[in-house]
Amino acid sequence: MNTVVTIVFAIVFFGCIMVSIALHEIGHMVPAKAFGVRVPQYFVGFGPTIWSTVRGETEYGVKWIPLGGFVRLLGMYPPARAGRAGNRLTRFADAAREYEWSEITPTDVSGNRLFYQKRTWQKLVVMAGGPAMNVLIAFVLFWSIIGLHGTWVPQPVVAEVQPCIIRENQPTTQCFVPDTPAAKSGIRAGDRIVEFNGVAITDYGQLVDLIRANLDGPARLVVERDGVRVPLTEVDTVVSGVQDELDPSVRIPAGWFGITPTSELVKGGPVEVVQQMWTMTEQSVVAIAKFPVKVYNVLADLVQGKPRDIYGPLSIVGASRAAGEVVASDDLQVTDKLVLFGSLLGAINLFLALFNFVPLPPLDGGHIAGALWEAIRRGWAKLFRRPDPGHFDTAMLLPVAYAVGGFLILSGVVLIVADVVSPMQLF
Repeated sequence: MNTVVTIVFAIVFFGCIMVSIALHEIGHMVPAKAFGVRVPQYFVGFGPTIWSTVRGETEYGVKWIPLGGFVRLLGMYPPARAGRAGNRLTRFADAAREYEWSEITPTDVSGNRLFYQKRTWQKLVVMAGGPAMNVLIAFVLFWSIIGLHGTWVPQPVVAEVQPCIIRENQPTTQCFVPDTPAAKSGIRAGDRIVEFNGVAITDYGQLVDLIRANLDGPARLVVERDGVRVPLTEVDTVVSGVQDELDPSVRIPAGWFGITPTSELVKGGPVEVVQQMWTMTEQSVVAIAKFPVKVYNVLADLVQGKPRDIYGPLSIVGASRAAGEVVASDDLQVTDKLVLFGSLLGAINLFLALFNFVPLPPLDGGHIAGALWEAIRRGWAKLFRRPDPGHFDTAMLLPVAYAVGGFLILSGVVLIVADVVSPMQLF
């Protein structure tokens, strides 16, 4: 039964991702049409067409390979400059330009219907519209979760005192005398930590930062116990390998005390949502910067038969499978399943938005960077009364676009194969 539930909700989650992608493309199409750009096609998926219909001047449809989508904006490449040297790169760019311009009519040019003709701010709105839609989806999902259900937030209240320092190659069962700094300090379950080395504690995150930064230095804690402030025995924190806050797959040396905090279900509003999304944005930026290396590690582990790194990247197939397993799990309540399902969908939307902002073609960020560079060049020329350099020729970046696109396709294949052959084990 669990297998059936996993498959059903994996398909449901996959469908939700495709809806997110469809909305992403709408985020491009709506402002493009509003600014007068001719939009010949809007499709979800790639490859052969399953179904399409024409409404006005745009063909809308669905294609067989459900791994993305696209919206065609006419006039992405400006006309070639006269008298330009005809090297291999320019010939390559001109071939792509010629293909696009075969569909462009004199009316499109005279009517200012081409993307390259638009003002810089209009180009930025059009290209940022897709990722902005994903950010909006993530915000709505997280706000629904935090506002209606709440999130479990660690508190500076002790739930458990860990007795033993976990050392390499030494099981905790061999620890006969409690030796953690927490155990030596006399702290007890139920104590609320109100001060660390003279600093008043307002939340658990602040306490963690102070302990980590303390390394193996002295730690003077004050707790509130039964309504009374109690100074604890001064101890030294110990240096241990802890998860990096921005990249949990990396362990860094930091101070460690040895307590497990209690958690409270806390509801919040837009401010809390933005704070959570900002933390996730920082983590996603680190993940994007390490994405090529992490994909290589997935491939190496797959070849060597090693288990998947739980902090490694997932394909759309792997994410859908994970969502299905969450719903099918017997260890979670229904509300917790819905929260995890929605949180995973929100996290993927936020990651897609940030990934698309990478300033390389064919990603949206590459077109944004091209529009900004064009504005800088033309503004610089105007400031120093030099001839207008004209539109930035984005067609000249096609080799970069093909290289990036090829890498993304290869990465997608590697991750999909890994998610099928060696799926990540969540439970």
